[in-house]
Amino acid sequence: MPVLAVIGAQWGDEGKGKIVHYLSQGADWVVRYQGGDNAGHTVVIGGQSFALHLAPSGILFTRPRNAIGNGVVVNPAALLKEVRMLEQRGIRVRGRLFVSLHAHVILPYHMALDRIREGGRGAIGTTLKGIGPCYEDKVARRGVRIADYLEPETFRALLAAALEAHKGELGRKEAARLKRETLAAYPALRRFLAPFCGDTGRIISKALSAKRRVLMESAQGAMLDLDHGTYPFVTSSNPVSGGACVGAGLPPTAIDAVLGVAKAYTTRVGLGPFPTEMPAPLAGRIREKGHEYGATTGRPRRIGWLDLPQLRSAIRVSGIGRLALTKLDTLSGMDPIRVCTAYRWRGRLLDEFPASRRAQREARPVYRDLPGFAGDLGSCRRLADLPPAARRYVRWIERELRTPAAIVSVGASHEQTFLHSEGSLWG
Repeated sequence: MPVLAVIGAQWGDEGKGKIVHYLSQGADWVVRYQGGDNAGHTVVIGGQSFALHLAPSGILFTRPRNAIGNGVVVNPAALLKEVRMLEQRGIRVRGRLFVSLHAHVILPYHMALDRIREGGRGAIGTTLKGIGPCYEDKVARRGVRIADYLEPETFRALLAAALEAHKGELGRKEAARLKRETLAAYPALRRFLAPFCGDTGRIISKALSAKRRVLMESAQGAMLDLDHGTYPFVTSSNPVSGGACVGAGLPPTAIDAVLGVAKAYTTRVGLGPFPTEMPAPLAGRIREKGHEYGATTGRPRRIGWLDLPQLRSAIRVSGIGRLALTKLDTLSGMDPIRVCTAYRWRGRLLDEFPASRRAQREARPVYRDLPGFAGDLGSCRRLADLPPAARRYVRWIERELRTPAAIVSVGASHEQTFLHSEGSLWG
């Protein structure tokens, strides 16, 4: 029962959607296990670009079935919009996409709470999709699950209770307006959602018993993990590999291998510490060349050099056995290429990302300059095709992290991805 978890090894936007799509050719199931429609997985295939926010990236191939696990928070309106987009572009979704009855539902009041909080002094740079407030309700035991949403009487009672709990922050008039808006849209959304829903944990368990291949897809990245990331500038769930079991309803013994996706440099969106952030002119050059703008928000991404201490932390926490190295082509023309090998803080050298908020702010990168490379890498289909300095860059990263780069990506399209190391990725 081979299960491969694919996680973001940085601050998200590493190209997970493309890598999962690439690997889903050999998968029977692709499962999203956390996050919500704040995720933006962009896949380019046949010259067409697809921006997915809830549907797993395997939906674009005809073979795999796809599941949205219980750890995901689902906005029914956003899912309806995405399904319509896919169907209009010739992708068959019905009968191939399953939504967990245990997943929690994002409602309009969650997005309203997000806007209120992000407009205040405690802003952390969210996508305003209501993700945090929905997870907050889940933990507070006042959330609405898909199973509850499908039962009109249950849903109406839970909605009223939740709005009563939040009326102090929303205000009575706004809470009343949100209730009317939610109930007006509810019948159509319920009819749309019902055929997709099921006990996905049980469905996937049966698939594993039948020796089917399952690909687990994370949203965001390791450094946005609620427990192991740059807290409080994090998401509200666990993108690390351990979250895959909880978020899909599978035992930890089910996961056979973990693949970490990392860019050849580093980016992050929103506020929070970012030790290797580049000066604005250089960052702007890479941002434009690499089209580094958020798939969900369109916000410009912050740009930094590759950060090995950060990657070491991600590799250790998630048990990453192999890497997929993306955006190597974006560094073409850069000379030298800087890489952070450690941090210096208060007279000490740190070889992993620190837990202390102060250390995260104050630590200074220790850089090593590597020879740059030039040329159009987009036509390369194996490591031997790369310029010699690009090959040396990949191999140097592998040695420093003691982790092979199983996949290398040199462009946005599906065809610009190739396997590097030998052996099965599936464990």
